[in-house]
Amino acid sequence: MSSAEERKFELYEGLPRQGPGCAEATRRAFKMLPIAAGRPDILDIGCGSGAQTVELALCSGGRVTAVDIHEPFLRALEESAREAWLEDRIQTRAMSMELLDFPDGTFDLLWSEGAVYNMGFEKGLRAWRRLLRPGGCAAVSELTWLTAYPPEAARSFWSTAYPAMGEISENLDRARRAGYEPLDTFTLPESAWWDEYYTPQLAKLATLERRYPKDSVLIALIAGVRAEIELYRRHSAAYGYVFYLLRRAAD
Repeated sequence: MSSAEERKFELYEGLPRQGPGCAEATRRAFKMLPIAAGRPDILDIGCGSGAQTVELALCSGGRVTAVDIHEPFLRALEESAREAWLEDRIQTRAMSMELLDFPDGTFDLLWSEGAVYNMGFEKGLRAWRRLLRPGGCAAVSELTWLTAYPPEAARSFWSTAYPAMGEISENLDRARRAGYEPLDTFTLPESAWWDEYYTPQLAKLATLERRYPKDSVLIALIAGVRAEIELYRRHSAAYGYVFYLLRRAAD
């Protein structure tokens, strides 16, 4: 792992979440899915430190396998699972979302909050589909344009940071091409960005700036995060995270 990659992870370690989200959105998404009663087998892909993993285990009653490439996030999740008395229903695996080595048809539900962008929405959904049992579902939150005509500042920033970002209709078409039947969508509230993500992150950035004032790599990364936060402050109506609720289409 490069120095820049190590420093980037450091920006997110110790935070409640590594991306926008909230317990209410996780519960809402799960309740909207046609999951049969029982103990579903769930795969949480790109789980980070797992705030949503714990919530998902609680609201589903199922068994959750949580995967992430960064082991310190998994250790934090394991601690949270112990504190919630869920260690028997949450299993962690250090694994890339691009190299998921589970057998076909292992899971009833695929879950991924704020992480599929690492592969691309359609590519990720297509690669993960084989892991679902027939009729299984997927719930994926994805950064999405909420208007066809975003402000130039937002368009310019995300054309570099995430050029594949699409509108809701585009992403639904991508999901269909990847082999899914769209069921529903909803947009996360602005509080899901601020309460457990940007506000704690701003506090951590200030701490890191004081601790490492001469670390040029880290300072550059911090500047990029601050620019992203300020952009959202000014243009939150133009883009947001949307939950896509999907079902594996018949072969």
